[in-house]
Amino acid sequence: MDVKKPEPDFYAIVNRFQTEGEIMHACPYGSGHINDSYKVTALKKNYLLQRVNDSVFKDIPGLTGNIIKVTDFLSGRLRDDRMKVLKIIPTHTGNYYFKDDEGNYWRLFDFIEGSKSYDRVENPELAFEGGKAYGWFLKMLDEFPVNRLIETIPDFHNITYRLNNFRNAVKKDGCGRVSDVMKDIAFAEDRAKEMDRIRMPGAEGKIPMRVTHNDTKINNVLFGEDNHAVCIIDLDTVMPGYVHYDFGDAIRTFTNMADEDEKDICHVKMDLTLFEAFSRGFLSETKDILKPAELETLAFSARLMTYIIGMRFLTDYLEGDTYYKTKYPDHNLVRARVQFRLIESMEEQAPAMLKIVEDLK
Repeated sequence: MDVKKPEPDFYAIVNRFQTEGEIMHACPYGSGHINDSYKVTALKKNYLLQRVNDSVFKDIPGLTGNIIKVTDFLSGRLRDDRMKVLKIIPTHTGNYYFKDDEGNYWRLFDFIEGSKSYDRVENPELAFEGGKAYGWFLKMLDEFPVNRLIETIPDFHNITYRLNNFRNAVKKDGCGRVSDVMKDIAFAEDRAKEMDRIRMPGAEGKIPMRVTHNDTKINNVLFGEDNHAVCIIDLDTVMPGYVHYDFGDAIRTFTNMADEDEKDICHVKMDLTLFEAFSRGFLSETKDILKPAELETLAFSARLMTYIIGMRFLTDYLEGDTYYKTKYPDHNLVRARVQFRLIESMEEQAPAMLKIVEDLK
């Protein structure tokens, strides 16, 4: 019989932090898959309480340090009244997280009032605003010394690391699944060499390391009532990276016309209108700071990031579904095939994607 975990003592946890006014209640909030989030209602103002997943994030002090450094830097340069920066609340002892008796890590943010989020990109206007917000984030951090940040998830978007994991899973075939996915394996191997197009110039110093968000989904942008972007959230993966990680993963998630686990891949296609809208918003903020080598490979980065995620799904399937949560036996394989079909759609539209970026830069 399943044993229901007891509800956290929200009152005791929140009172560890320097809050204003009496705490009234807390309730689950948002649709995040990694951390547990709760909206805390107090007499004077509201807060967002989070339990940080330390199975995914191994260095909570380092992660917290990244967030404080980046938000302090952004706050000191904020000139746009419309944009807001997350504010993390300290504890009474001066820390920015609290570890309870069960080993859970908790942190508290000011709640961004009057904001909303979306799980799907519903129109080009939303894609433009999302692109503009992520571009603003990159531009504002252009002068931040990137070596002050740690990698919160080492090798998160490292193509060499991901390929090695994939090939090891194929070689071991621990679950006896390789023979059923030979076409999928061939698809990945046929494109493996091409996927070095960003890593190689990066290693040679032609593409600079920047402060990147690294999880640029639509639901990590908060919007105001007028649907203008007002805040970038979920800063756990903010760390050193290439601009392509943010642009490419945003295109992967913003423009897919199907769900991530759509079983009928005929529905999977990259929406070029949404690509153009996001690119227009993103480059309106960043085109003056990006280098020629970054701009030349920007459109391609959508395929790179889709490839990395597709490989990760396929690797997890071959290893017995040990990383991603699944709802049925072939769930990770379905997810991988969606990503691979999305790559094909991007390949079919590559000339148009390149022209859009060229015209906007």
